[in-house]
Amino acid sequence: MKLAPIALFVYNRPVHTRKTVEALLKNKLAKQSILYIFSDAPKRKEDETKVKEVRKYIHSIRGFKKIHITERKKNLGLANSIISGVTEVVKKHGKTIVLEDDLITSPNFLIYMNYLLNLYENERKIFSITGYNHPRSLMRIPKDYPFDVYFNPRACSWSWATWRDRWNKADWEVKDFNAFLKNKELQKAFNYSGDDKSDMLIRQMQGKIDSWAIRWDYTHFKNKAYCVYPIVSYVDNIGNDASGVHCGKSTRFNQSDLKGLENPRLPQFVKVDLQIMERFRKVYKKNILKKVLFNLVKDTYLYKYYRKLRYKK
Repeated sequence: MKLAPIALFVYNRPVHTRKTVEALLKNKLAKQSILYIFSDAPKRKEDETKVKEVRKYIHSIRGFKKIHITERKKNLGLANSIISGVTEVVKKHGKTIVLEDDLITSPNFLIYMNYLLNLYENERKIFSITGYNHPRSLMRIPKDYPFDVYFNPRACSWSWATWRDRWNKADWEVKDFNAFLKNKELQKAFNYSGDDKSDMLIRQMQGKIDSWAIRWDYTHFKNKAYCVYPIVSYVDNIGNDASGVHCGKSTRFNQSDLKGLENPRLPQFVKVDLQIMERFRKVYKKNILKKVLFNLVKDTYLYKYYRKLRYKK
């Protein structure tokens, strides 16, 4: 089996980057895997020191089959950095496994991802694979579910993998956006795997956020495709500590134990399990999302300002 290269995207978090790489090096296939590292240039002057620190560290990394490092001379931003980097890697290798600088992986992560990349290579309903799933505190898998993965129309950005032919189907300009914006039924259908998705796509197209992930998710939707999720996560996101450009502060999604199986039990057919999806959707219900957003900003100036207003009443 030809192993997929790993594309790692880093910016200005040296501690997170080191932890991500050290966990990856504990993977059983690390020594046989090619690692591509894409380092974005500083957007602000105050980021320069941390970016330099990250770049110094990534040049010290050893333990992979080969390491290719790209240091951007101009800041691309996360979305353009990932789109261009993944495009480069899949063009050369036909597939890739993608990580950002705040993802801790199980020692079996690379085995799992490569196994499913090989298995579903010719299954056109599958557009991506992820090693992440929500913790039991957020989403319990039914006790009688007999498999170790499930199919979900929602793409995941917290570790994922894809193939060149699927990646090439992405329309990053979202040329049919105006039609989508006028069609409430289409928006409702897109929101099947989360109440947040249509709003997120609209905000992206209005220039209010910078997200490759929602556009990649929309690619799944337009092609009636799925992402493969594990029922037990192989990945923990350590970035929700307010240290990143696109993250707030929350422990809601943290994993306590990364087990990860080498040989997961797989469904015979590619179809959605309705009971699992019902539980998955609850994580993204609007009332729950409001609580999450509140938790993400509660340590910020906005929260303190809100409390002052509240107690003045």
